[in-house]
Amino acid sequence: MADLFADDAPPPARNDEPREDAPLADRLRPRSLVEIIGQEHLTGPEGAIGRMVAAGRLSSMILWGPPGTGKTSIARLLADAVGMRFVAVSAVFSGVADLKKAFAEADRAAQAGQKTLLFVDEIHRFNRAQQDGFLPFVERGTVTLVGATTENPSFELNAALLSRAQVLILERLDSEALGKLLDRAEALEGALPLTGEARAALVASADGDGRFLLNQAETLYNAQIAEPLDPAALGKFLQRRVAVYDKDREGHYNLISALHKSLRGSDPQAALYYLARMLTAGEEPLYVLRRLVRFASEDIGLADPNALVQCLAAKDAYDFLGSPEGELAVVQACLYCATAPKSNAAYAAQKAAFKSARETGSLMPPQSILNAPTKLMKEIGYGQGYAYDHDADEGFSGANYWPEGMEPQTYYTPVERGFERKVKERIEYWDKLRRERGQ
Repeated sequence: MADLFADDAPPPARNDEPREDAPLADRLRPRSLVEIIGQEHLTGPEGAIGRMVAAGRLSSMILWGPPGTGKTSIARLLADAVGMRFVAVSAVFSGVADLKKAFAEADRAAQAGQKTLLFVDEIHRFNRAQQDGFLPFVERGTVTLVGATTENPSFELNAALLSRAQVLILERLDSEALGKLLDRAEALEGALPLTGEARAALVASADGDGRFLLNQAETLYNAQIAEPLDPAALGKFLQRRVAVYDKDREGHYNLISALHKSLRGSDPQAALYYLARMLTAGEEPLYVLRRLVRFASEDIGLADPNALVQCLAAKDAYDFLGSPEGELAVVQACLYCATAPKSNAAYAAQKAAFKSARETGSLMPPQSILNAPTKLMKEIGYGQGYAYDHDADEGFSGANYWPEGMEPQTYYTPVERGFERKVKERIEYWDKLRRERGQ
């Protein structure tokens, strides 16, 4: 057969070319396996798929990976590469009757000397009995099964089915792979109306999903934007609208803002005044308590961990006593928060960590710290090399817990106030141990 990986290898003939008005992602669909982006560990000459295609024989397989990474394209192109019939069913839309029909057609094709590749999208959505129904047809070679799933096969697929299929793991598309997809889109449609920084932001927003990225690019093309968008303008263009507060109750929000800022400013007298203004005007005490609970985490945090306990205890007391007796518990929580040492370190850490999580998307943790409850997960390296901290000197291994390719970050910086002073000392001590151990 022709060398799949030769630069001059012609793409296989197709009879299902997309229409000119088809979505951009469909028009950019790969025409051969060499055009698949980001999965070279599988489709390259040394990869499992590359080797099977070079040999001209396919085994049943499960393609496991995030959305938009090429599972459907790989299955379709596999059939082309080895000259097999391609039949696709979806576990979302297909039932037992559809499967019976597919197997019967595959039987007739086999008698005529034509092998069938049966692609089952979202295969994990079939129940256990339906999955068992595949077994006899896979075992006698009526079909070569290629299943696609975004879920862990160890938990979602029958052991009997897994034993008859090779699990191949697709990786989320990195920024380089996503950039190549945009290059292909621009070669077809022209330059995107984006600055260089905005283009990078668009790639980051895709979180490894090539289909999502191309859909976003198509939205930009369809809008016929005259001037290139910068990152801020791109964010405004693509984001959804959010609801705003009802301005009919502006006084309500003015008072809660004044209460919050008085608490933050450690002025118990002013805080008590605004609390009284709200309660005497008929404000719901439980609303005020919700704001106090939030304040205890946002503006006090670990400087005084007991502030959150006090606020929740006040909520329980009010639930038990009701008004007016329970309102004294609200006052007590308010005064406790106003006079407690302040720190927004936990709040700042949350914002920084959430921002980082959105930017890095679905990076996998190191395999050494992943649980491996199944044989498959152990075989692919989950849990190997884990350092159990309780066995280390001083109960601290100093291991690296960050995803591969991501530098350790500092989100939480304790202040020199209240209990956080002790937390700061602990963190500094652990950092010292890491440096001494060269980690």
